[in-house]
Amino acid sequence: MTAHPQESNCECHWGSAEELAQLKTPDTELDPDLLQRTWSAVDWSDHPRVLRRILPQFAADLADGRAEPVFGMEAVGRSFARGHWRQWPAEQSRAVEEFLHAWWSWTLTDPAPAVPAHEVLVAVSEASATITPWLRIWQSLPVPHPVADRHLTELVDSWECDLLSDMLPWDAWDNREAMRDELTAWLVRHAPARLGADGASPDLHERIRLLGLPAPARWEDPYWSRRPAVAGVWWPPGASGGECGGE
Repeated sequence: MTAHPQESNCECHWGSAEELAQLKTPDTELDPDLLQRTWSAVDWSDHPRVLRRILPQFAADLADGRAEPVFGMEAVGRSFARGHWRQWPAEQSRAVEEFLHAWWSWTLTDPAPAVPAHEVLVAVSEASATITPWLRIWQSLPVPHPVADRHLTELVDSWECDLLSDMLPWDAWDNREAMRDELTAWLVRHAPARLGADGASPDLHERIRLLGLPAPARWEDPYWSRRPAVAGVWWPPGASGGECGGE
C-alpha cells in the first residue's frame, strides 16, 4: 500500500519531500521519527491511505511499546479513527480488528506488557469509538487471574480520581460520556472481586464503592472524613477531610 500519489504535507512542520516520497513507495521501512510524525499528523488529505501504508510497521511498534505519543495513547486511537478503518474492504478492516483484539488480549495476560493495560485500553477504545468489547474481554477472564487482576488494580489506582470527579480519564474524541458511564458501571460491578484477589488496599475498595453513588452522596460519605488531609492534594467538593490521590 502507498499514500496517494498527490498526497502532500508541509515541509516546515511535517518533513521533507524525500520523506514524503517514502510514503508513496511500498514496503520501505521508515525510520522511527518519520513513522511517529506520519501516524500522528492530523492533516493528510487521504489519511486512510497513509494509515494503510504504515500500518504493518506501526502495529509492530505499538505491540513492542516503541510508539511514544506525546499526548497519551488516545492519539494512537485517533490515528486509527481518522483512517476510517471500518470502511475499508472487508479483509483489511478484519485484519485491523484482529490486531486490536490480539494486542488487547495479549496485554491483559502479560505480566509486564510493553504498554500498561489501561493505556492500551485507551488506544483500542479510541480506535473503535467504544469501550464495550474491550471490557467484555477483560470480564471473560477468570477470577482470580493474577495478571489481569493486577492490571485492573493499576487502572483503578491511576484513574480513580478522574472517575470520582465524573470525568473520563482521557480526552476522548467520541462518545466520551457514554464510555465514562460504561466504564464506571463496569468497575462498580466487576472490580471488587479482582481487587480482592489482587490484595488491593481497602482504600481502593472504598473508592470503587463510592463510584456507585451519585456525586452529592459520594462527597457526603463518611469515608472522606476518615481520610487524612494531605497538603497540596485535591479534595473533593464538600469533603471535610481526605484526598483524591496517593497516600
